[in-house]
Amino acid sequence: MSEDIDTAPVATTNESTPRAAEARAPAPRAGGIGVALLIALGALGVGGVALWRAYAIEHGQADAQVAMRNELAARVDDLSRGLDQRKRDLDSLRARLTDADSVNKSVREELLGLGERSRHLEDAVANLAEQRMSGRDALAMNEAEFLLQQAQERLALFHDAQAAIAAYQLADSALAATEDPMFASVRQTINAEKHALEASKPVETQGALAALERVRSDLATLPLPQVAVGETASPSHWQSFLAQFVHISHSGDTGTAGDRDIGLTRSLAALDLRSAEAALLARDADAWQAALKRARAGIAVAFDAGSAPTKSALAELDRLAATPLAPAMPELGSALKELRNLRATRVLSQPPASKSSELPASAAVPAKHDGAAL
Repeated sequence: MSEDIDTAPVATTNESTPRAAEARAPAPRAGGIGVALLIALGALGVGGVALWRAYAIEHGQADAQVAMRNELAARVDDLSRGLDQRKRDLDSLRARLTDADSVNKSVREELLGLGERSRHLEDAVANLAEQRMSGRDALAMNEAEFLLQQAQERLALFHDAQAAIAAYQLADSALAATEDPMFASVRQTINAEKHALEASKPVETQGALAALERVRSDLATLPLPQVAVGETASPSHWQSFLAQFVHISHSGDTGTAGDRDIGLTRSLAALDLRSAEAALLARDADAWQAALKRARAGIAVAFDAGSAPTKSALAELDRLAATPLAPAMPELGSALKELRNLRATRVLSQPPASKSSELPASAAVPAKHDGAAL
């Protein structure tokens, strides 16, 4: 009950307040309405301008977006065209790479084929060269072995060092023509033995024979000794009388050689020179020295020792006598032994196929002989 009593006056006061305000408010005037209209018109204008600017901005943004969209579309078209061009270029490059790969593959196959052919060709040429070289090397080895053996026997039988040196030179030339490095050691041994022969300084046979021939041919032109004036004086009366009964002569070699006939003296000197040639060919040192000594003594006594031809002949005989006929020769045979060892090594190093291929041919010959014998 009290709550109803309290709320009733409040409601009454609230309802009475607006009415009192309306009663107190003055009545509106006509000037205020015009200002309100102007304000409203101004607000409308401002709003229209704002709307127009908003529209213009929106329209400009739309145009800008359209232009940007068109530019972007153009760029996208350009990029798409460029991409298409790149794709076409890439496809062409791929096609070229494919073609290049195929060409490279074919070239590689051709190169492999050429390499295989060249290898077969090299093998064939090597086989031919080996066969040719083997035959030529065999001939060179046979020739060198024959020459070395001949030099050794020539030196042992005749003490002919010059012929042995010539044979060693020919053997070295035969081995040098093969151009095979396997013969290098044999050639070194040959040169060593040849130098040892040359160091012994033997008499050169042909040169010595030529020197003896010159001296023998000069015997006919050697001048006779001049007779002294005292000897040509006329003998006394008693000497002439005694000369009828007594003849005095010297028994020495010099006197007898001087008293001989000049023709006989030349013949004896020529015979001594012939004996020296025979001793030279026989390599008899004692006979060589004795023959040269007899020839020199005969020429010195029978001819003018002061003349130039006689001096030349005597000097030639002295030179020949001073040269040793058969000095101590080095021992030979090392080169020949080494060459034979090399031949045996080459025979052992041959492949067995060549030997097996020769067996049927060698076996066929006895079969034919057996058939013929039967």
